Amino acid sequence: MFSHRYRRMTGLHWLFLFGMILSAWVALYAMSIPTELRQMSSIYGADFWASLCIVTPDAAGYVRIFFMWSLMSAAMMAPTALPAFATYEELGSSTSVRFAPLVMGYTVVWLGYSAIAAGVQIALYQLGLIDGFGQSLSTLLTAALLIVAGAYQFSPIKEACLSKCRMPMTFFMQHFDEGPWRNGIRLGLVCLGCCWALMALAFVGGVMNLAFMGIATILMILEKMPDLGKYLTKPLGVILITSGIWFGFGIL
Repeated sequence: MFSHRYRRMTGLHWLFLFGMILSAWVALYAMSIPTELRQMSSIYGADFWASLCIVTPDAAGYVRIFFMWSLMSAAMMAPTALPAFATYEELGSSTSVRFAPLVMGYTVVWLGYSAIAAGVQIALYQLGLIDGFGQSLSTLLTAALLIVAGAYQFSPIKEACLSKCRMPMTFFMQHFDEGPWRNGIRLGLVCLGCCWALMALAFVGGVMNLAFMGIATILMILEKMPDLGKYLTKPLGVILITSGIWFGFGIL
């Protein structure tokens, strides 16, 4: 079923969406270029991108961090929603339903998350708990984030949201008459309920750590697959909690 839906992703709107995801990853790479390459700005032009991911405790700093979190959300969350987007288009093929408002509604939810995450990053930086690139400097913070994210893997909210993400056909059929905009917002909220805690682990792995982003994206995609996801969620929770406890013992 999934392969059939992916084969249908050939229209211009799909090419635009894939281009947006690829552009977000390219921009994140440019923002995370190592120091040696940043110094070669005459070749790579990386100074502008590098400055975007450095926290300054002011309004301009907040805007830069919000932009960075928005790119992260686009790069990491849009791929996890592709099966749902394809399902909605398939359902609406006979009624000429518009595709763009669905994606826009979904995006609005993650822009809201990005706004909150940017504020949290500024606050943690001002408290001296993370460095200028968003990586934890506190063993206690690292342990707490890992344990909270791990515990959330076992929560009823996580399970309820995952069940909807794993069965997008059923989910959309229940609310299809509400239109693409509201369905996009509803899908975004469901995905937020699935993934907000794993996204927050960026403060552990480093907000600009591409390896973390790639691994987290793959895990979130696998979690939403109906056949594989049920074997991943709780074991991942155990790993995260165990890691958090291990870091916690480092405090003692």
